[in-house]
Amino acid sequence: MTYSGVVKVGGPADVHELTDLMISKVTVGPMDNNCYLLRCRATGEQLLIDAANDPQTLLQLIGDDSIASVVTTHRHGDHWQALGEVVAATGARTYAGALDAEGIPVPTDVRVDDLDTIRVGRVELTARHLVGHTPGSIALVFDDPHGHPHVFTGDCLFPGGVGNTRKDPEAFANLLHDVETKLFAPLPDETWVYPGHGKDTTLGAERPHLSEWRERGW
Repeated sequence: MTYSGVVKVGGPADVHELTDLMISKVTVGPMDNNCYLLRCRATGEQLLIDAANDPQTLLQLIGDDSIASVVTTHRHGDHWQALGEVVAATGARTYAGALDAEGIPVPTDVRVDDLDTIRVGRVELTARHLVGHTPGSIALVFDDPHGHPHVFTGDCLFPGGVGNTRKDPEAFANLLHDVETKLFAPLPDETWVYPGHGKDTTLGAERPHLSEWRERGW
């Protein structure tokens, strides 16, 4: 089956099969939060991005192999409602952006800074610190040696724009700057974007609209 990234609450996961990594996407909770289970194909080690809600759905997705780690992309409550239960059930190591960790009620084992590396088996993910949606949001970049990059953007980049900055011009300018310099500038158009809500996109689909986003201010 071809991966589409289109999922619905209560529906099956959509699985993106790469050479080194399997990415399973589900959406959970009243705000349709996307959660991503990453599995290293060489070792079987697993990592979960955002234990957002519905712990039973997430634990069923994780399966008997459990997870070694869970990354919370940012401090907003809709992204960690199931974190405590998932960690209790799996013993997973927790990661979050250094400046957002205090806003997450489950203790963060590893506070992540810009360009830090998070491993899942033999696969490396590079964290990019993006300011504006929250002070310590992080995106995770997998630079696939067998293809194009893949980036998990939390609530910082979606199809059609950057994340919500609550009509704060400074926060919007900061977020657009960070998304442009840390994602659009170094990564190619083919880069696949996995956001915290809704459908996936690519940097190439969004790049032509950066000036429009800047002009409209959101």
